[in-house]
Amino acid sequence: MLRTLMVNMGYACVPYRHDHDSAELKDIWAHSRNIESMYFVTATFSDDGKSYFSSHANHYILVKYRDEAKIRRDLKRFNQEKISFMLSSREDLFQREVSDPVNFVSVYYLEYGESSEDIREVAEQLARRTQVGRAIWGSMDLYCTEPLKFTFPYSQSIMVLEVASEKSHQSVKKYCEKTRRDVCQKGIKMSNLFALSLLERLK
Repeated sequence: MLRTLMVNMGYACVPYRHDHDSAELKDIWAHSRNIESMYFVTATFSDDGKSYFSSHANHYILVKYRDEAKIRRDLKRFNQEKISFMLSSREDLFQREVSDPVNFVSVYYLEYGESSEDIREVAEQLARRTQVGRAIWGSMDLYCTEPLKFTFPYSQSIMVLEVASEKSHQSVKKYCEKTRRDVCQKGIKMSNLFALSLLERLK
């Protein structure tokens, strides 16, 4: 079943360093009603993503949150030199039931085209891809104690996809790339930012 949603939810992606602060934040989120789900993930950044986010990490804790204000307080409290990403939803384009577990989250940005017609066209293309269980259109905020060399110019044009599959992460990555090309063929440039391979569900 395909549903269009308007909710104030999103994702937070915080480097996991196997230290006291990481363990404390993980425990807080494990017991928080604000956290809908939590995963241990590995991140793969595009070439463009690496140039903007040179202080990124390889391993992260990914959470899906319900209350934006609460998650902001957590990210400020546990701020660190490696970048944390907050992906806020302005519009939840669709969510549908999928038979396979979610095992991949792919993050993109639109370089051109932010009109309602453009977003509707993107949503229609994504909805044709049956392994995409959820798609949100929103913005990205960064938390980092170290200044960034460059300002990322597309932080208000973020697209996040949840992909459900039992296939390998490499196979799902190819599926996402085909999905991205389908959107680009409609004249809307959707570029890769980073992808998260979900290794273990923690909540």
